[in-house]
Amino acid sequence: MRIDRILDERRPVFSFEFFPPKTDEGQATLESTLSVLKDDRPDYVSVTYGAGGSTRDRTVEITKWIKQGLGIEAMAHLSCVGEPTDRIIEILGELRDVGIDNILALRGDPPRGETEWRPHPEGLHHSVELIETIRDGFDFCIGAACFPEVHPEAKSLEDDLEFARRKVDAGASFLITQLFFDNELYFDFVDEVRAAGISVPIIPGIMPFTQYKQIKTITELCEASIPAEMERELSERAADPEAVAELGVAYAALQCSDLLARGAPGIHFYTLNRSPATRAILAALRAAHPWTRAAAAV
Repeated sequence: MRIDRILDERRPVFSFEFFPPKTDEGQATLESTLSVLKDDRPDYVSVTYGAGGSTRDRTVEITKWIKQGLGIEAMAHLSCVGEPTDRIIEILGELRDVGIDNILALRGDPPRGETEWRPHPEGLHHSVELIETIRDGFDFCIGAACFPEVHPEAKSLEDDLEFARRKVDAGASFLITQLFFDNELYFDFVDEVRAAGISVPIIPGIMPFTQYKQIKTITELCEASIPAEMERELSERAADPEAVAELGVAYAALQCSDLLARGAPGIHFYTLNRSPATRAILAALRAAHPWTRAAAAV
């Protein structure tokens, strides 16, 4: 089922994001995790893209297994990194042929060890070109990324909003945000997006952190800010892994509850291939159903 239809028919929409492991052992662990998460009835599951052959083939395999083996709707990520256009079209054909309906179209980050984005000599230069390529040759539902704190390479908020508009004009029917920890960043961004004339659903992406070093590294890489109060609480627990994990689950649960109570269309969980934190948060949300308090959708 296409995610644009899911968003039209259901609210809120809950989804999980996983990355394809590099080893057979990791694959087995992920399959076990996903088998358990099936009981939590996610509306869809997304699988990130390993460019340049690193885990690329596993993306297709896992996405197919999620949809056909588990009976859960699936979305495959696809990026421009390290691929000629002909290979991207070939991958799209593989995904179509195994029954996938949904693609998250991304430019992608520079390969590990590199700091500057360089397109493949025979490839695409940015996500808008990728969306256009998908739209012109296939019938996928297309999603794209957006950035409540402005993309690190954007010259300004206005520049970033214009690029988001180009993604939607090219064929993206929903946007998923990069992770954030201050909900006001999300709601302020939604206001700016709506003022710019962009009307597609904007799904907040939430990461329930479980490790101190992990969350510090991730936020530094994507230039996401940590609120001062949360930074202080994190620092006080840095030497106690269990306390950090408990704080991460509690904070994410409160964050999600507030987002849904104020009209967010759903939550996209960045799981980092771990299920306990996400399952606990989702169970708490379904028990409290904060979305019933929402005055209007955003």
